[in-house]
Amino acid sequence: MSNELPRQNTFRPVLIAGLAAMCVAVLGGLLTEIGPWYKGLLQPAFKPPDAWFGPVWTLIFILAAAAAAIAWKQAPDRASRYWLVGLFALNAGLNSLWSLLFFKLQRPDWALLEVGFLWLSIAALMWTLKSYSRRASALMLPYLLWVSFAIAINYATVQLNGPFSRPF
Repeated sequence: MSNELPRQNTFRPVLIAGLAAMCVAVLGGLLTEIGPWYKGLLQPAFKPPDAWFGPVWTLIFILAAAAAAIAWKQAPDRASRYWLVGLFALNAGLNSLWSLLFFKLQRPDWALLEVGFLWLSIAALMWTLKSYSRRASALMLPYLLWVSFAIAINYATVQLNGPFSRPF
C-alpha cells in the first residue's frame, strides 16, 4: 500500500478547514464573557475597543482555514496531513484554553503563562506550513502578530490588576 495520496477534490479540504475554524471560533466565543468581572478590570491604554476583537478573530480564522486547506492540498502524503491536522488541533486547543483561563476562570495570570504556548504553536504551524506552501505560512502571520499583541495586552492587564485570587 502506497503512502502517496490520490488526486483529491479541491472543495473537501476547504470545507473541512472552514468548519474546523468555525468550531474553534464558536467555542472561543462561548468561553468569552464580557461581563461585570471583565468590565471591572483596568485595561492598558493601548488595548483596542472590544468591538474590534470579533472582526479581527474572524479574519484570523478565515486566513488560518485558507492556510490549512492550501497546505493540505500540497502535503505529499498521509503522514504529512496527519501532522498538519495534529498541529492545527493543538493550536485550536491552546486558543480555546486561553479563553477558558482568562474569561471563565478569571485568571489572566494563568492565561499569560498559557499564551506563550499558543504563540509557539502558531510559530510551529508557520514553520511546518512553509515546507508545503510559503503562501500558507504567510497567511498565518496576522495570527502570530495578533497573538503577540494580545500577549502585551494580557501582560499589562496582569500588571494593572494582579494578583488574582486562587480558585481553591
